[in-house]
Parts: sequence; structure tokens; C-alpha cells
Amino acid sequence: MTTSPVTRKRIRGGIGESPLRPDGIPKVTGNFAYASDLHAEGMLWAATLRSPHPRARITKLDTAPALAVGGVVAVLTQDDVPGRPGFGMHVPDQPVFAAGECNYWGEPIAVVAASDLETAKLGVAAIVVEYEVLEPLTDMEEADAADSQTRRMKIRRGDRTVSGAVSVEGYYEVGQQDQAPLGNEAGLAIPDGDGGVDLYAVSQWVHSDHWQIYPCLNLEPEQIRCHPVGMGGAFGSREDVSMHIHLCMLALRTGRPVKMMFDRAESFVGHVHRHPARMWYRHEADADGKLVKVEARLILDGGAYESSSNAVIANAAYFAMGPYLCDNVFIDSVAVKTNNPPAGAMRGFGGVQTAFGHEAQMDRLADELSIDRLEFRRRNALGQGDPMNSSGQIIEGSLPTAELIDELASMPIVEPLASDDPRHLPGGTGLTTNPDHVKRGMGYGVTIKNLAFSEAFDDYSDVRISLSPIGVEVYTAAAEVGQGMVTIIQQLAREVLKIEQVAVVWSDTNVIGSAGSTSASRQTQMTGGATYQCAVELRQQILDEFGGDDLSSEGVWRDGDLLVTLAEVCGGGAKEHEIRYRHPETFATDENGQGDPHPAFAVAAHRAVVDVDPELGLVRVVQLDTVQDVGKVLNPVAALGQIEGGALQGVGMAVLEELVVDKGVIKNPNFTDYLLPTFLDAPHIEVRFVEEPERWGPLGAKGIGEPPTISAGPAVYAAIQDAIGRHLHRVPVLPQHIVGSS
Repeated sequence: MTTSPVTRKRIRGGIGESPLRPDGIPKVTGNFAYASDLHAEGMLWAATLRSPHPRARITKLDTAPALAVGGVVAVLTQDDVPGRPGFGMHVPDQPVFAAGECNYWGEPIAVVAASDLETAKLGVAAIVVEYEVLEPLTDMEEADAADSQTRRMKIRRGDRTVSGAVSVEGYYEVGQQDQAPLGNEAGLAIPDGDGGVDLYAVSQWVHSDHWQIYPCLNLEPEQIRCHPVGMGGAFGSREDVSMHIHLCMLALRTGRPVKMMFDRAESFVGHVHRHPARMWYRHEADADGKLVKVEARLILDGGAYESSSNAVIANAAYFAMGPYLCDNVFIDSVAVKTNNPPAGAMRGFGGVQTAFGHEAQMDRLADELSIDRLEFRRRNALGQGDPMNSSGQIIEGSLPTAELIDELASMPIVEPLASDDPRHLPGGTGLTTNPDHVKRGMGYGVTIKNLAFSEAFDDYSDVRISLSPIGVEVYTAAAEVGQGMVTIIQQLAREVLKIEQVAVVWSDTNVIGSAGSTSASRQTQMTGGATYQCAVELRQQILDEFGGDDLSSEGVWRDGDLLVTLAEVCGGGAKEHEIRYRHPETFATDENGQGDPHPAFAVAAHRAVVDVDPELGLVRVVQLDTVQDVGKVLNPVAALGQIEGGALQGVGMAVLEELVVDKGVIKNPNFTDYLLPTFLDAPHIEVRFVEEPERWGPLGAKGIGEPPTISAGPAVYAAIQDAIGRHLHRVPVLPQHIVGSS
């Protein structure tokens, strides 16, 4: 036993701190390796031939002219797919290449591999294709009438004959938003020489990609290895397979590494988008301001294939009336298939669309009752122990909705415009707005989102921790998409093992099990929870083995004495432990949408202050205050960044962002015409956290990423209506919607 005094090191970068991100400096100095930076000796470049029609029959496809182009090595079509002809996140309904008929504008028809990118594009241009153009189905209500749908879902809870003293009805539309990640899709496939391939491509869930890829290639699972890569954002756009199968096919056909990289225009057609929506609502309340009954009809346009539409429409239905108590809820919802560009996951999926509807309804009902809009929300706030308004599920975890509303009400409001600085006016530096014409409005958004996967999905995350004398390695397949998950994993491992040197190692699909998708606000709780639990179990195993009561970078301790060094603990090698971490079990609901589909929930509240020029239809978001239910703050700076960034995406959806789709064709696939909020559009943002620990996940922490996007947009939408004094029915709110208001 070592009894001499030992100075124990203070562990930096644990829970509650905001250590520097390990990927931060490489990113800001331009030294971070993104997928677009990938390179392999002797690699070929690939390009894609895409359909110029939303719907058409392919009557002729001749690839011989492309093969005649000097430098072109391979051209592949659906006829070259060696295995299953289709893929998809949940059902394989999407063909690897369009075969016989194209179902959306931009659908892949063929890929070309060549010595360089320009030659690959020349090869694409040389392919001869003839089409019989068909009439596309592009209206979601017509698709619903034609029973072209992926999932129809209903909520039936309570007594439909019940009526309230006051009722309001509303119709709302939500346009199609793009995730618009700054880093485009890119990937590199490298054949292994034994009939298999290693794929390095942007992905939020490499194991999901893997499950879709290997059947199409007619290979054994272990022959395909999908690797996580550096990404410049995702927000749901990288959950679906895009170029992945094409790259693998080309690499296996040519026997050489093959790289593909989309430009911005191709990115707009190469990934899924947020579902546009149409929503009809009827809310009823009693004279005391308590909700009595809510009825709704929801239609979401999923585009040509299913993707994640079934999960998105479920969320839309489950959260169609927000975080409010109501015993009588009747919702009909459907996700339809059209010849519009495919829709899929995007931050807050499903809940974002319905939040605009249910929050507008809450404002209108409060006004009818002459009750303050925030007070009306508080009177109806859901909380722990209450039944969920849609499914009837008893909320067992934390849900401090009323506390968030109270905190939001206490936050100060900025004074009206006090200067003529054009940067503070709705028209900006264009000098278009007269300050005397500006009208100010204020609005609220209070919303709810499920955390992690639902409806009996087997949701888990695998983590392996290796402890050696030089530090800790955490092995995971969880995708780091820029949100800072790598830092959280390090902090959790440090907190438990008391060892400062922690490295996160991203492993391919043959080395580590699935961590699930980096989506659904789940990775902090799932992979973070797995890291924390794995570290706890590894620590306890070591303490039990050596009879200690504490562990640190020096070794095992008991009663303040060092028993054995870390080198002795590891015996010249490493101590390893691996676990599979799951959240509380969820269940499929019955035919009326009743049951226990969700493992946990989080709420967020926003208050927006906007200035509007009603003559020109211009809007300036002045202030955007938010309070969010976070369980426990693990990293204050990371939490703040997630909330600020998410809020700006909500602002974008409320006043700027929309893919313009005309008869199935995207008309603005560029950042000139698809407008994103910039720093000049960013309002003053004040953020407060409410910490009420969740029953699962590391130290009670909750996922943070999605809730701010859901509630920010409705708050801005409501503030614009408050400023102009009339109701609006569509987002984004464009100048022509505002002009002419009283």
C-alpha cells in the first residue's frame, strides 16, 4: 500500500463546465476534415443524371455515348443493381435509380464515374434519355382524395359531443423548409479488394445506411463498412441515403475509390426537406378559460417516397395541440405521397408544423375570452402526472410547462426603437422604412416535443470505453453533426472516471453497434447516457477488483491512500467495458392513438417582439426570449448555442425560408433565392434554463436541439399578427401577406 502523501490532480472539463470543443480550433482554422475533403490515391469522380420531370416514363435510356467519352470509366443504371432494387429508412420503396418511371424532379437515373469531375459531368450530359411526360400529382389534398398516402392516423380521446362556451376555428398552411446545412453532401467509397467496400459519407446514422445498402449490393453485412465522417450540419437532411449506394456500386464495379460531392443546387434536390402542411383546427373552452375540446385535421406532403413520413405524421398528431390539458381531443391526420420532392426528417419534425396552428388557436381563444394570452396558456399547462392530451399517456418524467411560462413572463422587454439607425428598422440598410410607420407586436410560443424514438421502436446506443495509462477512449458510432456531442461525451467520462484525458473514437459499423440517429433530441440522453452508465460500471468493476473507494488518473484509492497506479490497474494493456443503453420502454398505440408511445418530453417557451412596416410588408425580429426545459445543464455554452441556433431556424421558417415548388419543380435551389436568416437578421436573444431532472439519461439531462425551433416560429408569427392587428394563415409570412393590413 502506498501511504506517502500524493497530490491529486483537479479534473478539468467535467459536468457543468464549458470546455473547448476538440473540433473547434480545426474548424475555425480550416484544418478540419469534412467529407468534401476526403481523398484516396487513384480515385475517380462521380456525377449523377437526374430527371428533369416530376413524373415521366423513361422510353429510352442509352448509356453508350457516355462510355465513349474519354476518361469515363463506368456508367450504372437500375439494371446494374445486383441486389434488392429499392431502399428506404423504414420500407424499401425508393428505387436505387429510376426505372421505367421517374417520380420526382431530380430523381437519379444513372451515375457516371470518370477520371475527374468535369469528365464525369460530360459523361452525364452524353447519356441519351427520352421521356413520355406524365401529369404529376402535386396537390396534397388531391393526393389524400386519391388515397395516395403512407400513413393515416387518428386520435380519439374523450366525448365528441362535449361543447365549450367559446370556440374558434382556423385554417393554417406551412411551406416547405430546407435544412440548408452549410456543408454539402459528399462521400468516398473505397473497395477492399475482397469484394467489399468501405464507405465514408455524410450520415446522421451510419447503421441505418448500412442496413439499407448491403441488401442492394447483394453482399453480406460485414462486407460493407460505413464510417462516420466530418459534417457541416445536418438538421435531418442526412438521415436518408442519397449518394451512398451509388458510390458503393461504382467502387465495386471499377475496383477503384470513387468520390462524389454535390454542389448547392444538387444538394437541394439530393436530400429530403421538411413536410409542407395544411391544418384545420377547432378549439373550444369554458368560460373560466379551460380547454374543453380540440378537433383537428392535418395533411402533410411526404413527396414521392415514404422516408420518415410515418414518424413525422405521428408526431404531428400526438403534438397537434401543444403542452395543454384537454380531455376531449379528436384528430385526423395523414401523410400523403405526391410527385413533389421527397420530404423527411427536419429538426422538430411534425411538431414544428402543428405548433403554428395550435399556438395561433390559443391566442384566438384567449382573445375571445378576454384573458391574457400567456395567462390562458398557464391555466391549461400540462405537467408531470397529467395525461397527455392526445394519447392519454401519463407523463411520468418532468414537464415544467407552468414554470417555463412564469419564467418567461418575468423576463424584461426591450424598449421601443429609440434611434433612426437603419440597421434597427424592418427595411434594414436599404433605407426603405420610415420609423414613424413602424408598428410593434409581441407574441408567444409554448410547445412540446418527444425525446428519442417512440412507438415501440427498439431505441438503443452502444458504447465501449477503454481505459489505459494514457487515458480514456470512448468508442461510438454516434454522428457528430456539429452540435458538440463529442464534448458532452468527454465531460461525462471525465466526471465519472476522474481522468482528464478522454478521446472519442468513431468506429465503423463492423467495430461498434448502433448509436441510433443523431436526431430526435436523443444523443445526449442515449449516447450520453450510455457513456455515463458504461463509465460507472467500468469504474465499479475496477474498484471492486482492487478494493478501492475512488478512481483517478493516478490509480485506485481507498481512504485517501493510493492502492495501485493506473498502469498497474491496466496491467500493461487496457481495461474495457461495453454496454447497450435503452430508454424506458415505449409501446404502439391502439386504433384510436391511445397508449404509451413516448419515453419522455421537453417543453420550450418563446416570446417574440417584432417591428413591422405594414405599408411595405417588412419585418424585423427585435427580441426573442426563451425559457427551455433542459433537465440538467451539462455544458452551459453548448446548451446556449443549441437554443440560439434552433431559435434562428424557427425565425427563418416564420418569415424567410421556403422552397418554392411549382408543379413538382423546385424554383429556388440556391442561397440567392432560398433566403436564410443572417447575423443581420438575428434578434436580441435572452435564454434561461429550467432544470428539473428527467428520470433517464445522464444526470437527469434532456435533449435540447429541437424544442427551440418548434416554439420560436409561432412566437414570431403571433407577434407579426399582433403588430398588424389581423390574423394570418400561412408561414413563412411574406410581404404580400402583410400589405393592406389596418
